[in-house]
Amino acid sequence: MPDMDVAASIQLLSAAIIPVLSAITLHEVSHGWAARQFGDRTAELLGRLTLNPIKHIDPVGSVAVPLVLTFLNLPPFGWAKPVPVNARNLRNPKSDMVLVAAAGPASNLLMALFWVLVLVGVLGWSAPSPLSGARRFLLSMAQIGISFNVLLAMFNLLPIPPLDGGRVLRGLVPEALGRRLDALEPYGLIIVVVLLSLGILGKIVSPLVQSVTALFFSFAGL
Repeated sequence: MPDMDVAASIQLLSAAIIPVLSAITLHEVSHGWAARQFGDRTAELLGRLTLNPIKHIDPVGSVAVPLVLTFLNLPPFGWAKPVPVNARNLRNPKSDMVLVAAAGPASNLLMALFWVLVLVGVLGWSAPSPLSGARRFLLSMAQIGISFNVLLAMFNLLPIPPLDGGRVLRGLVPEALGRRLDALEPYGLIIVVVLLSLGILGKIVSPLVQSVTALFFSFAGL
């Protein structure tokens, strides 16, 4: 039985690699791509508009923190290496930053739709016996792709700086309140970790993630 559990875990991890890495990578690239459209080429000049996931992995946020939280039996949480954006290069810094910040979660929702199409294709595929394993693998990959992209989008839309939702909020509120959000930003990740460990964030995010995930699965007839 333990061997079966290990094999199942390895198979699940294998199915998750492509959806997870593509979700994180395209999320970051989307920020840099949007910034370039509005006049800031910082990410492009630093070679960050690449689909190579290694360029976007943060050793602490992408590896160490999730592993430590998992070891402590806390909800896993992490972050990729942020794509650099220089707001001063944007044509309309305050309003353009709203769209630059929103580009990441928007890319995840578009990827979730892509995986819905993959799921529809797999469900309609009557695989012969030798290919049934491949069908199950693609089915797992598509399901993970939908779930993880929705989770990444909803989590990043939380209105806590430096999350994308916090940056969107910063561009929408009056400048006086915006400066207060700027002062909060250095402590934002600490606040997120504390809220996660206390279970508060889960109670807020989980129902939203479940509802949106169910909506995407309904597109595939599930």
